[in-house]
Amino acid sequence: MTGMRIVAVLLCVLAAPAYAQVQGQDYKLLTPPQATATQDKVEVIEFFSYGCPHCYALQPLVVKWAAQLPANTSFVRVPVSFGRREWGQLSRAYYALEATGDLARLDDALFESIHKENRPLFSEDQLASWAAGHGVDAAEFRAAFESPGVSAKAMRAEQLSREYKINSVPSLIVDGKYSVLGKTHEEMLKIARQLVDKSAAERKTAKR
Repeated sequence: MTGMRIVAVLLCVLAAPAYAQVQGQDYKLLTPPQATATQDKVEVIEFFSYGCPHCYALQPLVVKWAAQLPANTSFVRVPVSFGRREWGQLSRAYYALEATGDLARLDDALFESIHKENRPLFSEDQLASWAAGHGVDAAEFRAAFESPGVSAKAMRAEQLSREYKINSVPSLIVDGKYSVLGKTHEEMLKIARQLVDKSAAERKTAKR
């Protein structure tokens, strides 16, 4: 191989995206793959619970990570309970705060109250009192918490966790088919970002 050809090959290698390619080490394939809600974008789902200490540790990292995702990506969070009543109440709280428009403002605060302040926020009364203490109208929060819309979303979240075969949190799913692995939170997010690029490339190839 001539010097020029060697340089050309090296440039091609350097220009290639660094995809996470090791199945069983970087990711697991979901069988069967699931249809995503955003057909025109690569969908990333974070399955989590406010009651999970590992989700609490991941929260500041994943917020920053999600803000840096490309425009062709959709980031979705799904609270799950695994049948635990306390976590089920927290799932409803997530959707209730979303309904009142306070989720973005109080998302981190709910994690902090449970894991840093050790507050038992596992019932509607406790959560309504907490929300009121953070500037949310208690009656409005209760109405949302008990609404059919919030019930439907919480039930759908549990259904999704079963369809995606989620048995622990936090869990990241990329484009309905890649379940992200990794030994640390930082590694999980790095692999997930590589899988976003991998999925985007696969979508482009499929359209040709």
